Amino acid sequence: MSPLTLTLLSAITCCSLAEQSSNVSPPNIIIMLMDDMGWGDLGVFGQPSKETPNLDAMAAQGMLFPDFYTANPLCSPSRAALLTGRLPVRNGFYTTNAHARNAYTPQEIVGGISQDEILLPQMLKKKGYVSKIVGKWHLGHRPQYLPLENGFDEWFGAPNCHFGPYNNSNRPNIPMYNDSEMLGRYYEEFKIDKKTGESNLTQIYLLEGLDFINRQTEAQRPFFLYWAADATHAPVYASKRFLGKSQRGRYGDAVMELDYSVGQILSKLYSLGIENNTFVFFTSDNGAALISAPDEGGSNGPFLCGKQTTFEGGMREPAIAWWPGHIEEGTVSFQLANVMDLFTTSLALAGISPPDDRIMDGLDLTPSTPWTGHQPIFYYRGNELMAVRLGQYKAHYWTWSNSWMEFKNGINFCPGQEVPGVTTHTQKEHTLQPIIFHLGRDPGEKFPIRSYLDVLSRISPVVEQHKNNLVPGLPQLNMCDVAVMNWAPAGCEKLGKCLKVPKSDPWKCDWPH
Repeated sequence: MSPLTLTLLSAITCCSLAEQSSNVSPPNIIIMLMDDMGWGDLGVFGQPSKETPNLDAMAAQGMLFPDFYTANPLCSPSRAALLTGRLPVRNGFYTTNAHARNAYTPQEIVGGISQDEILLPQMLKKKGYVSKIVGKWHLGHRPQYLPLENGFDEWFGAPNCHFGPYNNSNRPNIPMYNDSEMLGRYYEEFKIDKKTGESNLTQIYLLEGLDFINRQTEAQRPFFLYWAADATHAPVYASKRFLGKSQRGRYGDAVMELDYSVGQILSKLYSLGIENNTFVFFTSDNGAALISAPDEGGSNGPFLCGKQTTFEGGMREPAIAWWPGHIEEGTVSFQLANVMDLFTTSLALAGISPPDDRIMDGLDLTPSTPWTGHQPIFYYRGNELMAVRLGQYKAHYWTWSNSWMEFKNGINFCPGQEVPGVTTHTQKEHTLQPIIFHLGRDPGEKFPIRSYLDVLSRISPVVEQHKNNLVPGLPQLNMCDVAVMNWAPAGCEKLGKCLKVPKSDPWKCDWPH
C-alpha cells in the first residue's frame, strides 16, 4: 500500500461503516486539541528531548499525519473551523476591519459563532451522542455563544484565554464554567502562579475527561469528548509534579503533563474495554508561538515562522489518529489533510451525512469515500487567501509576517528565520507571479522554484474555482465593547462574584496582525 495514497482508515479491519447493520453502536469520538503546540514538539516528529512517550506510543499504535493543517494560524478561527467543518471566511470567524488581519475572541469581542452554523455536537445528536467540551471554548463568551447553546451537553472550562490576572475594575478575570454557570475565575478560585508557572488546571481537565468517559460508558451511550487543554498557551503552566522536569523549561513541563494526560485517557479506554470502539485524534489549533519561545513557546520543527503567519510553521500541525483494531499500527499518511476533515470524518464514523445546504470544506477521510487525489490546503489570514498548497507545491499570493511598527516594538513571528522577499513586514501581493516552494525539498520555504509555469497551471484553476464558489459569511469579529466583558456571567450571583457592568461604548476592534 503506497503511503502517498493512504487514507485515514484504509487499513480498517472490519466492514465499512456504510455496510454496518443499524444495531451496531457507532464509535465514541475523542478529539484532543492542544493550544499553540508546534509540529516539532513531539518526539515522534524529532524533538530531541524525547519527552512525549505517550504521544509517541499513540503514533506507534495508530497513524501519523506529517502533512496535517489547521484552517487559520490563530486560535478562535481554527476552533470554529474544526467544529463547523468550514473555513473561517465561510463561518464568519474573521474580520473585515483591515486587510489580511488575524482576529480572535478576547473578552471585549461582541460576536461569536454564528447561529447559522451547524456544529459537530449538534449533528452527532442525530445518533444519540452525548457531547462534552473540557477546556477552552473560544467561540464567543456571551450567553448565546456558549457551548451548551451550540450542541454540547456538558462543559467544564473557560470561554477565553487564561490571560490575567486583572483587577476586576478595568477588566474582569476570565470565568471558569461548569455547564452553564461559572464556578469561579482564573487567578482567583482557579490559580495560575505566573511567577512559578504552577497550576492544577491540566489535572482538573484530565479528571473531568476521565469522569465523562466513565459515565457514558456505564450508561452505554456513544460519546463525543472534545478535550481542549490550553497549558501550552502563554502564560504556560503545569502542576507541581511536572514543574522543573523538562529539559525544555516551563513550556516543556506543560508538554510533559499534557503527554501524561493523553496516556491516562488512552489507558482509561483500555481499562473500560472500549478502545476498539473509540476513535481518538490528537492535534493543535495553530503553530507554536515563537514570539513566546523558548521559555513559553514551542517548536515548529523545520518549518518557517509560527503562529499568526501563513507560512508552514503557523499552520502545519502535529496530528495522530488512533483506533485499535481499525487503524493499522505504525502507519504514516502523507495525504494533505486539515482540521475541517475531522468534522466530516466524525460524521462518517457516526453514520451521519454532512449538511447539504452549505459548502463544506472538510473531507471524509474514511475508506468508504473514494480518494480522488490531493485536496488543496488554503492558507487564509483574515479575509485574504494568502497561499495554496497542492501536492508538494505551495504558492504564495500574498506574503506578510507582521508590520514594521510591530516588529520594531519587539513582536517577531519569525525569530532567526528572516527570508528576504518572503517574511515581509509590509503586505506584498504576488498574484501575478506567485512565490512557489516545493515543500518536499524545501520545507522551510527558503528557496523559491524558478521554473513554475507547469505548477501554476495546476494550482491556478483550483484557486479560481475556490474564489468563484466562495460566499463569505457575515464577519463576527469586527466589533468590540467593554460592556460585554465577563463582568457578570451566569451563576455569579450564587458565588457573590458579579461585577458592575460599565456603560456600552462599542468600537471597531483593532487587529494589528
